[in-house]
Formats: sequence, C-alpha cells, structure tokens
Amino acid sequence: MPSFPREEIEEMFRRFVDANNLAGETGDWSKMPELYTDDAVYTWNNGAKWEFCARGRQQIAEWAYGTEMDGLSGWKYPYVRTLVDERKGEVIGFWRQIAPMKGPDGQLYEIAGTGGSWFRYGGDYKWCWQRDFFDHSNAGHTFLEMAGAGDLNETMQERIKNGSRMPGWTKRSEFDWYETLEDREDE
Repeated sequence: MPSFPREEIEEMFRRFVDANNLAGETGDWSKMPELYTDDAVYTWNNGAKWEFCARGRQQIAEWAYGTEMDGLSGWKYPYVRTLVDERKGEVIGFWRQIAPMKGPDGQLYEIAGTGGSWFRYGGDYKWCWQRDFFDHSNAGHTFLEMAGAGDLNETMQERIKNGSRMPGWTKRSEFDWYETLEDREDE
C-alpha cells in the first residue's frame, strides 16, 4: 500500500468536506462521485441484517449519492473531527446528521450517536474506499419521531417502506465489509 504526504491527504479531505458542505447547502450531491476512483468501494451497515455496498464510481453516484440521498434534501452532515494516518493513507472523519426542519421542541432534528466515515486515499485527490458508521437505532428513532410529528417527507416514508429492497443493500450473512478493505495484513 503506497504512503502519501500528509499534506496531500489533508488537502483531499478539505476538498471532500467543502464539496460535502456545498452539497448539503444546495441538495445537489451529483458532484460527490468525482471524488472517488473508478473502482472505489463505499459501504455502511444498515442494522443487524443488512449492509450497503456500492462498487465503482457509477454505483456510488447512482446509489450512495442517488437513491440513498433521496428524501434527504436539505440535510447537512458537517464534519467535526478528523484523524489522519498518512502511512496507510487513511482518514477517519466524525460528522453530525442534521435535518433542515425543527421538531416540536423547536430544535433541528438531529440523529444522535456517533456518525463518521473511514476513508482510504487512492491518490490524485480521490478516495478508493469508504466505510460509513452511524447509530442505526438512533436514525430509525429520529425518522419515526419525524413521521409522528408529520415532518417526514413522502420520499423518506416510501424509502422506509421499501426497507431492504433498496439498490446496494446486501444481506449481512452474504457480505463481509472487511474483505473490501485491501492490505489488512499490515494492521
């Protein structure tokens, strides 16, 4: 696994955060896939039985920043902390998940718990691997709270009904996300 200068990795993360923040402001996530290599892998856990996996920039565009962002217009995901390992070319960034509307308490809805992304840098200012993590139970609780208050839009209601039938979702028993991370033996 090649190592990269820390400054280059930090610049990549700065570019990613800037694009992420702009996408959150505008609701247009279509430019985000440009920050990934052609063969990048992007995964996250969807609870006890399901994993999400997009392989390649096209699936990342269509699924991770397409169908998975449907109904989340106006949501923001600001990064609040970052850890960089320049030897491995990896970054962990911790983020928040904040809705664009206020709940009955007058505060913006926010998914509680820890959210973050673990990235592997592929050079040329692109990620080659990403694994998101967040509190799935808290996400479900927040969406149910929003639905109960009449604040969950129809698109998100439909997504919840579709459940595991969303593109990219794989049964956990048939998928080992760790296998998507190359060069494990050096850990």
